[in-house]
Amino acid sequence: MGTAPVLVGAGDIASCASTGDEATAALLDAVFAGDVRGIVFTAGDNAYGSGTPAQFADCYEPSWGRHKARTRPVPGNHDYGTAGAGGYFGYFGEAAGDPARGYYSYDLGDWHIVAINSNCGKLGGCESGSPQERWLRADLAAHPARCTLAYWHHPRFSSGSHGDANFMRAIWQALYEYGAEAAIAGHDHDYERFAPQDANGVADPERGIRQFVVGTGGMSFYSFPGPPPANSEARDDMSFGVLKLTLRPASFDWEYLPAAGSTFTDSGSQTCH
Repeated sequence: MGTAPVLVGAGDIASCASTGDEATAALLDAVFAGDVRGIVFTAGDNAYGSGTPAQFADCYEPSWGRHKARTRPVPGNHDYGTAGAGGYFGYFGEAAGDPARGYYSYDLGDWHIVAINSNCGKLGGCESGSPQERWLRADLAAHPARCTLAYWHHPRFSSGSHGDANFMRAIWQALYEYGAEAAIAGHDHDYERFAPQDANGVADPERGIRQFVVGTGGMSFYSFPGPPPANSEARDDMSFGVLKLTLRPASFDWEYLPAAGSTFTDSGSQTCH
């Protein structure tokens, strides 16, 4: 049996006005320096401020672009600052999925991975019965893996300045019903880990989905506006970094890797449902 593959990345990444994306790209370099199988994910807002072709070429490409061949992205609201997220889809090509949808899935080791487009207003909504929600349920039914993970841009739960994205409730509910383990998002420029929850934010250690907010790819920091909610288990608003998930056949390990000069870390393990 080979080494378990890794899924590593963050959201809110590249700006020509910040060097944070260079610092987090160096973390990706270190992760993949050896004989490591895996995928780089992005959790949206890949190139600031409007996701233009020039911003992808001049700001994203020199840093995270080094790992483009292994990257499976999702778009954020800033990527749609260019009509139809044309800069985003033009840069990532087939790896970003159908430009009319921006959502897709793939397998990594024993895991099924779903890349969701949370820019719901561009897709006819994300509510129950919407095209993406129907696609998600069909995709999960067709891929009955023991371990499933999803990622997108706008977090269903967040104690950061943007707060909870209630419009992602139906997507969360579908993932919950099909036994998904974890969800990753960005949007708030901070790191936060939640205990497993249902779609309404009720703690559910048996069936709940664990969410990570990783808007720490390099753009900037957002301060937390208040104390953490009950199900928030770890958070930090002072470090750039990436989340590394090691995907084992029936479990996963998580580790937050901070950029050079930062000391915050977070790690743990969880068994699949």
